[in-house]
Amino acid sequence: MLERVAVDVAVGVLIDPDGRFLITSRPAGKVYAGHWEFPGGKIEPGESIEAALQRELHEELGITIGAAQPWKTTLHDYPHARVRLHFCKVFDWRGEFEMREAQQMAWQGLPVALAPLLPGTLPVLAWLAEERGFLGATH
Repeated sequence: MLERVAVDVAVGVLIDPDGRFLITSRPAGKVYAGHWEFPGGKIEPGESIEAALQRELHEELGITIGAAQPWKTTLHDYPHARVRLHFCKVFDWRGEFEMREAQQMAWQGLPVALAPLLPGTLPVLAWLAEERGFLGATH
């Protein structure tokens, strides 16, 4: 059996001054449509993680981000693809949020009150809980 090549994806964990984080729904027509996730997208050949995240968040959300702080990387196998998720924390952005793919957005704390969550999102909630000393279910 051939091993699937991982697709590299830049993912933004946008955190507001109150410590809430942004999650968005996957738009209609995409795999896992309606599932909630942290926003981002594929890294193009020759593109850095930060450049990909800047491009994707502008294309999807209409914002311009400041510095993206590399945080954690995971490898996740979905039925349709193997993805290497490069999570970056983002505390600075400009512009008004525009849902350019007709997706939804929500600022959340722990536990997240929305469902269903994309499986690749769950480790991030655990990391945030650990950093914040949050005990209990994350979603």
